[in-house]
Amino acid sequence: MASISKQIRKSSKLRKKLLATALTLSLVAPVIGPQVGFADDHDQGYTGEEGEASPYTGRGAITTYKIAKAEGQPEIEVATQDRILEIDGKYFRDADGDKRLDGYEDWRKPVSERVADLISKMSLEQKAGLMYINTHTPEADPADGIFVTPSNSKIVTEKKLRHVIYRLSQNLGDVANYNNQMQQLAEGLELGIPVVITSNPRNSASTDYTNITNVQDQHTFWPGTLGLAAAGDVEAVGEFADIARQEWRAAGIRKVYGYMADVATDPLWARIEETFGEDPKVVGDMNYEIIRGFQTETLGKDSVAITVKHFPGGGARDDGQDPHFANGSFNIYPTEGSLEKYHIPPFQRAIEAGVASVMPYYAYPSNDSADQGLEPYSETQQFEEVGMTLNKGIIDYLREGLGFKGYINSDSGAVAGSAWGYLVDEDGNPIPNAQKVAKALNAGTNIISGGATPELVIEAVNDGLVDVAKVNESITYTLSEMMTLGLFEDPYVNPTEAIAAANNEENRALAYEAHQKSVVLMRNDKIDGGKKLLPLTNGKLKDVKLYVEGFVGVAAPRSLKGEEAAKYIAENSALQSVGFTADLKNTLTEKFPNIELVDSVEEATHAYVYVKPTQSNWDNNPRIDINETTGISDVERIVEIQKTVPTITALNFTNQWLINELEPNAAALIGTFGTVQEAVFDVITGTFKPAGKLPFAIPANAEAVEKEVGDVPSFAPEEYADFEYVNKNGDKYEYGFGLSYSDGNNGKAVGKPDHAGEKGKK
Repeated sequence: MASISKQIRKSSKLRKKLLATALTLSLVAPVIGPQVGFADDHDQGYTGEEGEASPYTGRGAITTYKIAKAEGQPEIEVATQDRILEIDGKYFRDADGDKRLDGYEDWRKPVSERVADLISKMSLEQKAGLMYINTHTPEADPADGIFVTPSNSKIVTEKKLRHVIYRLSQNLGDVANYNNQMQQLAEGLELGIPVVITSNPRNSASTDYTNITNVQDQHTFWPGTLGLAAAGDVEAVGEFADIARQEWRAAGIRKVYGYMADVATDPLWARIEETFGEDPKVVGDMNYEIIRGFQTETLGKDSVAITVKHFPGGGARDDGQDPHFANGSFNIYPTEGSLEKYHIPPFQRAIEAGVASVMPYYAYPSNDSADQGLEPYSETQQFEEVGMTLNKGIIDYLREGLGFKGYINSDSGAVAGSAWGYLVDEDGNPIPNAQKVAKALNAGTNIISGGATPELVIEAVNDGLVDVAKVNESITYTLSEMMTLGLFEDPYVNPTEAIAAANNEENRALAYEAHQKSVVLMRNDKIDGGKKLLPLTNGKLKDVKLYVEGFVGVAAPRSLKGEEAAKYIAENSALQSVGFTADLKNTLTEKFPNIELVDSVEEATHAYVYVKPTQSNWDNNPRIDINETTGISDVERIVEIQKTVPTITALNFTNQWLINELEPNAAALIGTFGTVQEAVFDVITGTFKPAGKLPFAIPANAEAVEKEVGDVPSFAPEEYADFEYVNKNGDKYEYGFGLSYSDGNNGKAVGKPDHAGEKGKK
């Protein structure tokens, strides 16, 4: 039978017919590198009826050949033209390039049969590569458009990995072309197994992870997860996830390292920023919507798979210490039954939603905990004190106790330098890395993150520490996911469509509405004449001269410690604050022209102060004071402004900051959560009535933080009775607090859900 390329060359008439009905060719500059190339006589591009090219665009775009989806025919797309097979009028991707239709290439067969066939053809080396996922760092800004080079792609070509973590914040056209270059590379390798590109959440600001900003061509920009929780609109979270899915799918990112189902029960923990707050019910409901939005109701070719984290809940910390570091290497549960009562329910909801994979945390469960009611590890120990990824009892509970059917994805480094509880043997000798790998795989972990050392799997198998059947079981999960996502038929994406998805105005409007809903009005005092300061409606604004200033903290790079880190924070926070203030003035001038701005407090009748403290998890120094350690070195200046004129103080919460110095002198206090300033001023001017509620309680003081119970939410009966801050007006900043401009309900926003059944403290 003639190949597709020969059929295309037979005549221009046949060429046009084929192109109109089945074959779409996309022409751009081909990528260089070790990829399989095109024969010299192959046509390289789609020429339409008018002879005009219809290329994939953007730097680094590659040539692809596509069979369009039709009834009984999935879309097929390749970068090498002769990788398309035609059998009995159906088209298939010849993944291994052998000119025959293998079982795993036949999309008509059940996924289970295809996977079994592929595994039967794989060497142990190839299988081991599929059991790792690691960061891949492409060229960030290549002048020649080559993101994927021979030197930076060895984890694919030599180590055989097919799962990579992408951490850059490029425009989606670049991301799409990066994906296509990666897929072209993989297509030219043995068996043609595609690459799964993974990322941490990308649609909001983030201190420590992928930090997306509100610009064109990247992503729709939403408030952080705490902001979504503050807005309290579960249905809107589903809309967000569906919109984000479309963007990720269009760019070729097919797996999320997230979202977090951790419940924020320790206010010192730096990763609270990534949670949905402290209510297990809200955390669970929002994760359910996230999963259904990204994955769709059933995982398929339009889905983006979710890896929910960090089982069995990372929020139960001790003084905020995180298990990325040795001093936070354990989870302790001082409250009897708190694990199943507060931390497990969100994961149950994730499982109900059909989550594809689960990531356990680094920490080990401490035997200093109160009884948690799980099956004990032994007669003398409640838990095996090894990290959750290595912990068979914890993973068995996830699978057998909770009914999880997907695969287990370790956290980065959890089977290496952060394999807490399993770093040394009883004699203090270092445990070999292959033995750690065996411990994790035999416990039930299926893919190892944070390294490209598949040789350790090979060593573990050859030494008899792991049965090859365990390896086959693990890669059955991941290969099944790849095939279900449609990557074996078409792993390529259109950069133009990716840019269009990012810039969809209707979706951006929905994101902006979420920003508006996330704003929490925490105080609104009466000032001159007995009227409340807010809203500053047009009638009030004619008498307002507004001074604005930002106080924005930054985190130090992970490489800096001690005095060097402190110096960096001080210098760069000052620069960031100046830049923020200038940008805010420009924004207000453009979008709120009825606000008269002045350059000094002395000229002003009112002031707006924005305060953004920052702590990084990588500091390994949990703190929630608003001072120089969190980048706010001039609190005295803020208080001075507050005492000079009625001041609207907006505070961005990534943690439950101690507000004892900032709150008393403010005339109005606003809580934000990665919220854009335009949305804050919509609330200030009354364009949008405040609707947000606190997704966590605010601690009363340092003593309250010291006495709080780290494994329960603030509203739990077991929590310290005087934990919540009481403001100048006598309002308690408890979970779910929020004011509005409505006269109904005494100006207080409607309360949060029922705290998963809790009725309040004892």
